Amino acid sequence: MENRMKFVCVCGQFLEGMQLNYSSQAAEKGVYIIGSCGFDSIPADMGVLFTRDQFKGTLTSVESFLTVGSGPDGGCIHDGTWQSAIYGFADSQNLRNLRRKFNHKPLLPVGPKLKPRGALFYSNEIQQYAIPFMGSDPSVVKRSQRFLVEEHKATPVQYGAYAGVGGLGNTIKLMFAGMMFLLLVKFSFGRNLLIKYPEFFSFGAFTKAGPTRKQMEGSSFQMAFHGVGYTEEQDPSQDKPTTKIRTLVQGPEAGYVATPIAMVQSALTILNEPAALPKKGGVYSPGAAFSKTTLVNRLNKHGIQFSVI
Repeated sequence: MENRMKFVCVCGQFLEGMQLNYSSQAAEKGVYIIGSCGFDSIPADMGVLFTRDQFKGTLTSVESFLTVGSGPDGGCIHDGTWQSAIYGFADSQNLRNLRRKFNHKPLLPVGPKLKPRGALFYSNEIQQYAIPFMGSDPSVVKRSQRFLVEEHKATPVQYGAYAGVGGLGNTIKLMFAGMMFLLLVKFSFGRNLLIKYPEFFSFGAFTKAGPTRKQMEGSSFQMAFHGVGYTEEQDPSQDKPTTKIRTLVQGPEAGYVATPIAMVQSALTILNEPAALPKKGGVYSPGAAFSKTTLVNRLNKHGIQFSVI
């Protein structure tokens, strides 16, 4: 179980590097390589598509807000995720260089450009303080949207991802931990300290042991999606988007329960619905691979619920 968690949070650099280096070869061999099939990218990527499909009109932008619940025994995250964050921040320049090699044209938004929130803000959507989500979800969703625009002539959906951090006390601790993290991650000795003492530098959020069984049984997640778009009667070139939609993806403990559910159902979808996959093999994000499948229905039947609220 411990080793599995160390590889769940794979950085965007690896995912996009796989696409750049191996997608053509996979296409030639008829092989489908689909990354990010666990938490948190399956809820995020498929959640955006679910919101789009439930919207009556043209959805132009979506913001997601992740919150995690815990029981009386509290909760924590295995330090494999912590290490992924450390190496990801330290190698951020290489990710920027990698993205330049794709030579992508910008995805032109329909309607106003989605403005990013601040580094820390109070979210009325979830009634608590929130920060930008630090995982790979924004890049995963953007890869899916690019595929859908280029292959299916879909309208691109802009996306912003955020995570709730709780009340004022948690926010102060987060600010202090964040400042220490950003300072130390720049240097080799600092990264070694962060890796060696994850529990100290994260105020107990990350541990080498990971969550106990009781903690897992009491944990859950919710990802709320707030979308904006145009009704079928509106002219996007003349009007501002005014129609809103709210959807929710929720499920059990994220790392050890929801992730296996998502991975198994993704694999079964590949095996049972090959005709609904992209026409040729390649390296794909979940939204690109599963947009025409029944994956959301499969997840609904196995504990990861998608609903309109």
